[in-house]
Amino acid sequence: MNILLLYPKFPPSFWSFDKTIALKGKKAFMPPLGLITIAAMLPKDWEVTLVDRNIREVSTKEWARTDLVMISGMIAQRADFTAQIKAAKAFGKLVVVGGPYVSSSPERFVAAGADFIVRDEGELTIPLLVRALKQGQTSGHFSADGEKPDMSIAPLPRYDLLDMDAYSVMPVQFSRGCPFNCEFCDIIVLYGRKVRTKSNAQVLAELDLLYDLGWRDMVFLVDDNFIGNKARVKELLNALHPWMVKKGYPFSFNTEASVNLAADRDLMDFMVLCNFGSVFVGIETPDEGSLKLTGKTQNTREALQDSVRKIMDAGIRVMAGFIIGFDNEAPGAGERIVSFVEETAIPIAAFSMLQVLPGTALEKRLLAEGRMSDRSGDISYTTLINFAPSRPVDDIAREFMDGFWKLYDPVAYIDRVYRCYKILGKVKFPPKNREHNKIKAQDIKAMFILLWRLGIRYPYRKKFWTRLLSVLKENPGGLVSFLSVLAQLEHFMAYRKIVRDQIQTQLSGMTS
Repeated sequence: MNILLLYPKFPPSFWSFDKTIALKGKKAFMPPLGLITIAAMLPKDWEVTLVDRNIREVSTKEWARTDLVMISGMIAQRADFTAQIKAAKAFGKLVVVGGPYVSSSPERFVAAGADFIVRDEGELTIPLLVRALKQGQTSGHFSADGEKPDMSIAPLPRYDLLDMDAYSVMPVQFSRGCPFNCEFCDIIVLYGRKVRTKSNAQVLAELDLLYDLGWRDMVFLVDDNFIGNKARVKELLNALHPWMVKKGYPFSFNTEASVNLAADRDLMDFMVLCNFGSVFVGIETPDEGSLKLTGKTQNTREALQDSVRKIMDAGIRVMAGFIIGFDNEAPGAGERIVSFVEETAIPIAAFSMLQVLPGTALEKRLLAEGRMSDRSGDISYTTLINFAPSRPVDDIAREFMDGFWKLYDPVAYIDRVYRCYKILGKVKFPPKNREHNKIKAQDIKAMFILLWRLGIRYPYRKKFWTRLLSVLKENPGGLVSFLSVLAQLEHFMAYRKIVRDQIQTQLSGMTS
């Protein structure tokens, strides 16, 4: 069979970084790890073509030779996801859909015209699909019925299918699941609370493949909570460190982790030793009452400001997620979040309004209370809250809109990035022999474009040069990283306008 793996387009979003990655000639932030993992589960004699529509379109020849189209994606990709199902059916193709969005909302894809619905984790459900196809079936619905696979059976992803030069970051997965029980989170719904991990050998095999394919840049450990099983993480790092030394530190790493990472200095030191430069932490809100109500009690064990500082003091830059709109939230939540971000010098803060995700404990509670106002699945950073909150929607929306605007004010952002790197500049990082790393021409070009824009073209150039010279003095080893984080400003300056315009339009529609 000829299989077309299709990844739908993302609309402009907080995480698209399109203007920033364009500086280095990249087309998309990260490739579809799910699809290249599924590709490795298909029979070896099947021809597989991957088209990431964030990179390019499907050619007429590709449509013509395709027997089966397999599409996967997330809620953010919903518009193009549906459009590609229709396109494939217009070409007369059988369509298989899967992935997290399909797993949580399969009924939407039945209505969209998909022939096969594949839910849950592919290690268990793709074999069911393959068997059905070999038996000549033309439709079906497959699920794992609550069973979770052992990660030891996860195959080596087909990184060879990727146009690697088109991406900024390469993804690797170590674990699935999270031990916590946050009411609003769908990760525990999709993957469970028992943390399952790949073996050290599996992870190193994936890194070996990336290395052999020529990758020499950022690797994102895509685990939703990398430290969900700390004992296994330490075992992995113990195997990763000698690999990194032997290879000459070809990669830097970032990941996502719960804030209790701050309580384990040994673990953080080990991560720094293995070249982890940043971590995304779900802080959500500085309001302790909201944290307790939504079940995020792990964030109440220590002052959040202290936790952030401990992580940075260990040499790991913190990115963080914040949410406005929790029940019983007092007015001024937006300002409190902005103040927290400024106080802790977190450069990149993913700030959004609370959205109720399908299947979560929050959805079940609000349905029981009769407070769900929109179940269309139209969820993004710029859509209004999809339930009846405990205070007026327009108050929450305006606080969000104003807070996002302030967070990504260019002068405030430059100052915040500088203060972060001033903290990191006090850390004595372990020496690393980077014998295999070479500066690429595209990196030099990107740096000069950035210097011209921030240092000459834009009106806040004086602030930029002042902070740049300070970093040169106080943290010269962090200069390249400092500039790379400043480069995100290209994206956020444009995206904060999108946030403001789209929220204002929706608020105007509410009052008209």
